[in-house]
Amino acid sequence: MDIKTKQLKLSLIALTASALLFGCSDGNDGADGIDGVIGVNIDSASSVQAQFTEASVADGVVTVNFNLENANGVAVLGLTKDYDLRFGIAQLAKVTEVIGDEEVDRGYQWQAYINELKEPGTPPDDTSGLNPSSQYQANVEAASNCEECLIDNNDGSYRYTFQQNIADVTEPLTITYGEDNTHRATLELKLPQATANAHYDWQPSTGATEDIQTRNVVNISACYTCHQPESLALHGGRRIALENCASCHTSTSGDPESGNSVDYTYMIHAIHKGQDRETSTPDGMVPAPYKIVGYGGSVHNYGKVMYPQKPAADCSSCHVEGKGAPANADLFKADLSNTACASCHTEKPSQSHTGTNCVACHNSTDTYRGTGSAEKRHGDVLKAYIDAEAMGVMFSNIGLDANGKLMFDVQIQDASGAAIGSEFIETGTRVIVAWDSDKDFPAYTDASYSNRRFKLEDGTYDATTKTFTIIATTFDMPSDATGKTFELWSTVEVCFNNGGYAVDEIKMTECSDSTRSVAVKEDPYHFVWSGTGMDDTMQAAMRRSIINAAKCQSCHNQENYHYNNGYNCQTCHTSDKTTKTDDSFPGGKKPTSYAFKAHEADGHYLKYAGVQSGTVLKTDCSTCHTQDGIQLGRAADRVWRYGDTETGNDIWVSSDAGTCLSCHQKYLSDSGANHIVANGGILDGIDADDVKGRAAEACATCHSPEQLLEIHGN
Repeated sequence: MDIKTKQLKLSLIALTASALLFGCSDGNDGADGIDGVIGVNIDSASSVQAQFTEASVADGVVTVNFNLENANGVAVLGLTKDYDLRFGIAQLAKVTEVIGDEEVDRGYQWQAYINELKEPGTPPDDTSGLNPSSQYQANVEAASNCEECLIDNNDGSYRYTFQQNIADVTEPLTITYGEDNTHRATLELKLPQATANAHYDWQPSTGATEDIQTRNVVNISACYTCHQPESLALHGGRRIALENCASCHTSTSGDPESGNSVDYTYMIHAIHKGQDRETSTPDGMVPAPYKIVGYGGSVHNYGKVMYPQKPAADCSSCHVEGKGAPANADLFKADLSNTACASCHTEKPSQSHTGTNCVACHNSTDTYRGTGSAEKRHGDVLKAYIDAEAMGVMFSNIGLDANGKLMFDVQIQDASGAAIGSEFIETGTRVIVAWDSDKDFPAYTDASYSNRRFKLEDGTYDATTKTFTIIATTFDMPSDATGKTFELWSTVEVCFNNGGYAVDEIKMTECSDSTRSVAVKEDPYHFVWSGTGMDDTMQAAMRRSIINAAKCQSCHNQENYHYNNGYNCQTCHTSDKTTKTDDSFPGGKKPTSYAFKAHEADGHYLKYAGVQSGTVLKTDCSTCHTQDGIQLGRAADRVWRYGDTETGNDIWVSSDAGTCLSCHQKYLSDSGANHIVANGGILDGIDADDVKGRAAEACATCHSPEQLLEIHGN
């Protein structure tokens, strides 16, 4: 009964509801709701990218619009003024300088509207080379100082009104606003998990962003040839874009504690000149390191910087021209800046210079007789390298002499293939011989590297054919030579005249005490040995790919430590090469293998030594190595020679373990050593044969290239 009653009541309710619906059928539907914004909160965003979309100036008030997105293009929401958010504003103005009675064109330069006059703070303990003085510094403004300046549109787009009015700036520097000048707004946002920089160039009078005056000289991709991106995150990591740097490091900006300019052009050149920066005195050249006093009174002494690009006169290392280059990549050829000259050569490059108006003589339009423009003088240094790079080395008649010694002919050829006479060749330079070049080169006990290198002057010379004949009398051919891949590597150099005052042309010149010699660039010549000579029907075996020589070349350029024909160091610095007595190294013996020398080299190893700049990160294996160049287990027969860290006595180490020790030996703990030994590594071999007989390394089982890259912070 109760159930039926309930069912009846439910039926009546349903009928009533239906009637109501029919009764309202001619009414209006409600309006659609506003779609929600798709985005990620700024505190949850793992990446942030900023992009300006518009800028304007009205009565000196600058307003900019910008968007924030993550790496996937999703809007980043929730930015407020209380984040570490800063903005800068500058104009690109035509600048002149009055020297004597003459007004001299200095081209277009950035002028920041926001500046501050700073007095020197507490001097550091070491004040050598510092000249404290009041200095202007360009600056940026913090959004947090204004309650109403930042507007959030709640969709990932924002609007910011500058606090600095740019219409009439007279303090502390007078900056005259020009509505037809290119202006640049900059943004820097530093979050705990990400950093964003952005800039926007436009002409206020028209709003144009294209076909306006620019000063974009260097692309940051050129910097990444040697630097790692994270090493260029400056000012606490908040500044990562060159455009932001250039519009803040203006020609009027300086460091009060040191008295040195921090103008972008001056600062960058002075830093990279590093340990080679000198100034002339009546007593000779003396070091002139570029120093800046940073936060907390810390001295940044860039006199310790080892600039690897040699010769340093090669402006193209940074000033890259051609396809994809910045709009003003060739500006360095205009010779408009004395500052750029003095940053490298200092205010007194020689006693013959009486002033700092360098471009009065070294200019591209009215060059003083005999001096040449900066482009020519730098080009004079490079011309010899360019010409030598077009030359070649020809090996022929490879075989054995009557005593069973290796002999061969070598000829140096010019760009056309014609032989070069000995009078133009530095005959004290060498050809180096090696075999097993597809593996780890000859064992040091079979033929030391000093016995495998031969000066041209120690051979015989045929003036008619301009050919040198070399007989390798200082080593014995290996008894199992047949089938081995051999290598002849030339480090031969050719002589050129020097550039300088009144030198019109750089050219190959008969060698003398007044000439310089430059290596002829030629890859090692590989061939397979058979019986008494080379077998030209056999393909030479190639060594496993470990180092990308192009990466070495891109950072070091034409010159390295010695033997400046490319990067074939391992042909001499073999893994079993004898250790060198060195009291500065634990145990008094320092390994001299290529891996050790490369990993420990000044400028490569920056974590605990060198300038500690972090500019090239030690742990970034890909700086030098090929993609699979750190793969373990590929050379099980290789044996390394080290000095014991306590006694200095020779110890022999298995293949993979020795590779790791090239960096980690001085830090190797007992637990680390036990781990290596437990996995088949040898750390206490008495000789090479002992290691080969006992080693059973299983390192590659766990340590894949991917894992090694990750553990080293790549």
